[in-house]
Amino acid sequence: MSENLSAREPDWLVWARELQAIAQTGLAFTQDQYDRERYVALRDLSARIFASHTETSAERIVALFAGETGYATPKIDVRAAVFDQEDRLLMVRETADRDRWTLPGGWADTNVTAAENAAKEVLEESGYQVAVVKLAALWDRTRQAHPNGVFSCYKLFFLCEVTGGAPATSIETSAVGWFRENEIPEDLSVGRVLPGQIRRMFEHRRAPQLPTDFE
Repeated sequence: MSENLSAREPDWLVWARELQAIAQTGLAFTQDQYDRERYVALRDLSARIFASHTETSAERIVALFAGETGYATPKIDVRAAVFDQEDRLLMVRETADRDRWTLPGGWADTNVTAAENAAKEVLEESGYQVAVVKLAALWDRTRQAHPNGVFSCYKLFFLCEVTGGAPATSIETSAVGWFRENEIPEDLSVGRVLPGQIRRMFEHRRAPQLPTDFE
């Protein structure tokens, strides 16, 4: 289920991201010094394209790209749709996005499974312990019409149930709350979660037999 299936990123962003991926992968595998110089030039060109369309300097973007090594693959963002026995959804205010509401989650860490990442993020951001019961959706950030991002990203949404803990904020969150479907806050952190995705999580809650959504 997509928030806006017709939404698409601007061509310049798609092309610049592809250039960066080609450069990153090329730098990871080439053994030729001249090819390495060409891939660095491609990486710098991609950074200049990003800089010309944003408020970030090319130098800062080059530094960001230089930190990405190996074969270029999408990043993984995990989100936990945690429900209580009253079918209310757990949400937190993210300090990194002007205290807007979102589902607990973040970038997946290494050496931890995707489900373990989701449970870890819930505990760190809300104080609650959860059991992960279902992978509800695996969506591409671009196809879901989230705000544009530098890197390609897959978003994994897990249905979870509370098993313990108590509400507690963290350095990443300023508030923790439970919401019914008709009470979802309007000030969402749309870079992290969209209204349609939240509606879909309630649908999965009501109908556990629904298959995992993907695109």
